[in-house]
Amino acid sequence: MPRDQEDTIDDKPMPLIEHLLELRTRLLWSLGAFIIAFALCYYFSSQIYGFLAQPLADILQQQSGGERRMIFTALYEAFFTYLKVALFGATFLSFPMWATQLWLFIAPGLYRSEKKALLPFLLASPVLFVMGAALAYYFIFPLAWKFFISFETPPGSGALPVQLEAKVSEYLSLVMHMILAFGVAFQLPVALTLMAKVGIVSVEGLKRGRRYAIVGMFAVSAVITPPDIISQIGLAVPLIALYEISILAAGWVKPKRDDNS
Repeated sequence: MPRDQEDTIDDKPMPLIEHLLELRTRLLWSLGAFIIAFALCYYFSSQIYGFLAQPLADILQQQSGGERRMIFTALYEAFFTYLKVALFGATFLSFPMWATQLWLFIAPGLYRSEKKALLPFLLASPVLFVMGAALAYYFIFPLAWKFFISFETPPGSGALPVQLEAKVSEYLSLVMHMILAFGVAFQLPVALTLMAKVGIVSVEGLKRGRRYAIVGMFAVSAVITPPDIISQIGLAVPLIALYEISILAAGWVKPKRDDNS
């Protein structure tokens, strides 16, 4: 079907070399933002790590009431851990810049209707990622860490004492894995709604596949979270809720697509 006359591309023809020069400019802006964010995060890397370790510190304080510690067993371990913290933080801080640069590069080549269709998804994606990361940090971490620490054997119990002394690098790897897993998993409504808008999936198909989706969500949660029931349920249940939201969102975008067909 022909497009509306007002549905035009706000771009002017450019030779290939100019497109490459613009791409280089966008990449330089993104790289510059990442370098600045990395330097800032490395300067505050110990504070950022302290923030990530706070859920564990709070539980250890509640369990023992005394001072507990984290350890590193290689001379370079703490240094590389702080580098990873800086990279992790810089990725978050610089995301708005390189996402904006990406949008500015591709937007001129899109029709106005395509821009209006894509913009809500681009805005919702980081919001959902932050929501997933916040759920992991504020709700899942305290419950999961308390579960794991419950396997300690305190002195005077008649058995050999067993006490946690977490390695800084292993803890950071676990925390980053959990935050990324929850953040990426929360992109489910964006992915399903976008696929429904372009016709890859339908509302009816999503409803028919609900039972299989629920099983799949529990399976995925079991794979990408630590081997404890708390983390698995803590990810699977929100995913089920997000799947239901995706069905509603897919039904909301469907009439628009049907009207243009």
